[in-house]
Amino acid sequence: MLYKQIKEEIIEAMKAREAVRLEVLRGVLAAFINELVATGKTPQDILDDEASLTVIKRLAKQRKDSIEQFEKGERKDLADKEREELTHLEKFLPKMMDREDIQKIAEVKKAELNIEDKAKMGMLMGAVMKELKGKADGGDVKEVVESLF
Repeated sequence: MLYKQIKEEIIEAMKAREAVRLEVLRGVLAAFINELVATGKTPQDILDDEASLTVIKRLAKQRKDSIEQFEKGERKDLADKEREELTHLEKFLPKMMDREDIQKIAEVKKAELNIEDKAKMGMLMGAVMKELKGKADGGDVKEVVESLF
């Protein structure tokens, strides 16, 4: 279970005195507890793997957004810190599909749904995202779908 793995890694990070990793892991655990409370459970409950992945993906997306904002604001120091935190989060996320694999699936879906015009691009995008369900980055899927028209 991801929840238990995070708790074990917190102990390892404490022993190894890895401050950034420990901070990230504690943040993940806090986000897990917040998710439990938000869904009407007690903080002592354990979050299942699917919900845990959703929380970690949300945290990773926050880091990516922060990196983008810090780079726009020319704050390289803060962007680098967020990048380091993101690398720790990505260890828990499943490997994302590359663009070639996404393109194959998108082309099959386009043929299945018989979509020819750009007006139905949103429908194709939704179908591809549903098919991939967390296995590919949404930005990559969007670019691949747009390239088909």
